[in-house]
Amino acid sequence: MSKAKTKSGAKKSAKKSAATRTLEHSPSHLLHRALQLALDIYGEETGPDAVTQRQYAVLSAVAAHEGLTQTDLVRATGIDRSTLADLVARMIGKQLLGRERSTADARANTVRLTDAGRAALDYAAPRVASADERILKLLPSRKRDAFLSVLLDLSRAAEALIEEDAEPAPKAKKAKKKAKPEKPAKAAKPAKAAKPAKAMTPVKAKKTKKAPSPANAA
Repeated sequence: MSKAKTKSGAKKSAKKSAATRTLEHSPSHLLHRALQLALDIYGEETGPDAVTQRQYAVLSAVAAHEGLTQTDLVRATGIDRSTLADLVARMIGKQLLGRERSTADARANTVRLTDAGRAALDYAAPRVASADERILKLLPSRKRDAFLSVLLDLSRAAEALIEEDAEPAPKAKKAKKKAKPEKPAKAAKPAKAAKPAKAMTPVKAKKTKKAPSPANAA
């Protein structure tokens, strides 16, 4: 029995180690775990009363460039369009942002920092810096610059994808209508045979008067 249990335990351990090795080479899994760690540290440093990490990103982008449209914010923060629209609406509701019509494009709205939004940004900024410092300290000092460089490369790749999605798709050219095949020309009807000409009736020769005989001539 003990041998059977040992073999069973060894098989389970082998399967677990194989799964672990797979996850250790999965960028999506590793990035997800790193994000969870970063958000936990962010929450610990900023506290429950501070803005969220995404809200902080929006406030920072608006503070750096006043008068951004929501399309501009998508490019600046990397937050997808639908999520950003909901986020901005809630931040306007909390009076962290103000909205006004764009002077450059009457169809677009721009956002600006309110006094409350600027105060929230000023409160969070030093705490976010502390969170960033804690995250970097988890890595050896010789790897920190390379780590930031890789993150920057990924961020730029994400921006490029956003730009591609934002570009209007070229209108598909309408396919030219296929020319209808010409109908074959109707065969010319054979010409009717000419009717044979009627035979001309011979003209009767006129009878010539007989010359008077010499006996009657006097």
